[in-house]
Amino acid sequence: MNSITQKVKYKQSVVKFSYKYGVKRTAIKFNECERTIYRWRKRYDGTLESLVDKSRKPHYHPNQHTIEEIKLIKKYKANSKKTGLVIFWVKLRRAGYTRTIQGLYHVMRNLGIYEKAPSKKKTYEPIEWEEIKYPGQKVQIDVKYVPRVCMTKELIDKKERYYQYTAIDEYTRKRCLWFTNEHSTYESAEFVKKIVKKFPFKIECIQTDNGFEFTNRLSWNAFLKGKKTLFESVLEDLGIKHKLIKPHTPKQNGKVERSHRKDQERFYYEKVFNNLEDLRDRAKYWINEYNNFPMSPLKWLSPNEKLEEYNRLQLAHNI
Repeated sequence: MNSITQKVKYKQSVVKFSYKYGVKRTAIKFNECERTIYRWRKRYDGTLESLVDKSRKPHYHPNQHTIEEIKLIKKYKANSKKTGLVIFWVKLRRAGYTRTIQGLYHVMRNLGIYEKAPSKKKTYEPIEWEEIKYPGQKVQIDVKYVPRVCMTKELIDKKERYYQYTAIDEYTRKRCLWFTNEHSTYESAEFVKKIVKKFPFKIECIQTDNGFEFTNRLSWNAFLKGKKTLFESVLEDLGIKHKLIKPHTPKQNGKVERSHRKDQERFYYEKVFNNLEDLRDRAKYWINEYNNFPMSPLKWLSPNEKLEEYNRLQLAHNI
């Protein structure tokens, strides 16, 4: 028997005793307030259910969502069924929604239009992370295959393959992308030259995985293993430090890996490219959107806003 049933039965015994001996004597015997006993007697109709405690949840709260806000949420959700919570919240804010993302999450759960994805627990292995204090201190670089489903049948028949080079600054999360049809140390070296010109700050260190487009560190060839790649030579000429992550540990390059998941969800989703130039042209709008999109790790600043904030603080410090 659970505690709720025991409490209800206790109330029933108190009420029955009061009918037989009166409320005053019952209050003394059971050490209960007379008003409480009168309230129980008023509710009691001969069944245990009538004595079950009712919900104390208020019917109205001054800060609850208005009818107009709920209509706005339902309207946008109907047109964005596969949109993630953060992106959905930003779209609502642009439409005039002023609530927090936590408030949106709770009201969507209560309305039954949002289901939290089940978490997949993994064994946590602590990693010693380097504290990043300024833009350019460390930039992560990686390469992503452009999905074949995003290419026309003609390109697939020709066995064309496109690659996305990505550089992301760890401090501001500002990104630079480049698309090629070649996956080599030459293209990696050319990409470094591009980001040195594009990023509005000096790059001190570049971190990559151990792919052959970056290093010969894991080469089976003894001659190549000790030889620098063109990518490493260009970094040395530019005075940029090259840091390699631990083999088979992509989470050490987690910022660029996560940004690639965003590319998959928000850029490549349901798109088809006719050729390499078409891909490059359409990616310009996406990278501009990415660098101006608010992010949780940046306290809801965009990468460009984070860079502006840093420059503003440095200017104030030097005055």
